[in-house]
Amino acid sequence: MKFSEIAGHQSAIDSLRATADAGKIPHAILISGISGIGKMRLARAFAQYIHCKNHVNGDSCGVCPSCLQHQNFNNPDLHFSYPILKKESKNPISTDFINQWKEMLSDWSYMPPEKWNEILQAGNSQPAIYVSESEHIIVKSALSSYQENYKIFIIWLPEKLRPEAANKLLKVVEEPFDDTIFILVSNDDSKILPTIYSRTQRYNLHPLSEEEIINHLEKNRNISGQTAGNAARIAEGSMGKAEEIACHPEELVEFSDLFKEIMRMAYSLKADRLKAISELTAAMGREKLQRFLAYCSRMIRENFIYNLKVSSLSLMTAEEEIFSQRFSPFIHEGNVEALSEEIGRAARDIERNANAKIVMFDLMLLISQWVRKPKPNPLPINQS
Repeated sequence: MKFSEIAGHQSAIDSLRATADAGKIPHAILISGISGIGKMRLARAFAQYIHCKNHVNGDSCGVCPSCLQHQNFNNPDLHFSYPILKKESKNPISTDFINQWKEMLSDWSYMPPEKWNEILQAGNSQPAIYVSESEHIIVKSALSSYQENYKIFIIWLPEKLRPEAANKLLKVVEEPFDDTIFILVSNDDSKILPTIYSRTQRYNLHPLSEEEIINHLEKNRNISGQTAGNAARIAEGSMGKAEEIACHPEELVEFSDLFKEIMRMAYSLKADRLKAISELTAAMGREKLQRFLAYCSRMIRENFIYNLKVSSLSLMTAEEEIFSQRFSPFIHEGNVEALSEEIGRAARDIERNANAKIVMFDLMLLISQWVRKPKPNPLPINQS
């Protein structure tokens, strides 16, 4: 991975390059931001730049032995740690899943976590980084580098470190060996152990622009036209989300149709049909159901914005906007917060492996209650 292959984030690239060129690379770096904006790509590009033997125009050359090893994921001084499943092993480490990891880096380099769960076949299990992984990192960090000047450890989703794993890793992150660099790549740095967080130099990346997303989809995914435009418009700056939408447009259509039916049945108080829909959505499986609830949350927000007549802020496809022309008046200041809270609560319950049928039917009934709530009358203007 080279800096030139990264969409956006030029200021972060310039800053990281400057630290390497000056020989003042921090021992622990935290790259954070929303999911799918290229944080792992930046971490990989920086690691390759550090190891590259022949920089060209402020970038790694891409052809020296070290660069070629990076591109093939087999540089002996680059180590990845990431959330995994316990399954049969009592002491699991990341390399137990190295083939799945290489598939993820090759096919989904913007690292959507739901795609990693799918590759792992996690089902209702929650991948995590266990204390056995921290012990493995400590052992590796104590060894001399094999061929490079630095050993580099890239830890994806450090917020998934189990508490005992995070505490065990603290000392080696705080006082690493001179030839050791840690790069942490986080989707939610608020959940990182504070004592680890405080030891890092932080780079917070911003969401990507629609133009950057469209250019990437056209160049790297061979997706253009309305599909690329729709994906970029509703991805909220996340390339990972845009790739998922553009590569699986049928899911967006499915979610849209379900959302429309739920809202119609909820307003009409069709409890039997709502129960049937709750069973249908529960059968999706946890990861897909969470994506559907995220879609519902987005549509509630977008319809409220649409109702305010601020079209420039609306992030909907043309098809979604057609439905919203009639539906948006039912989402207003009297119910938008409650609807968003209930959908968010359902998503959290599903994440914790609650009974999906019960959670979804309860959500349907609550939506029925709130979507029928009339818009509050405006406060009278004091004429005195």
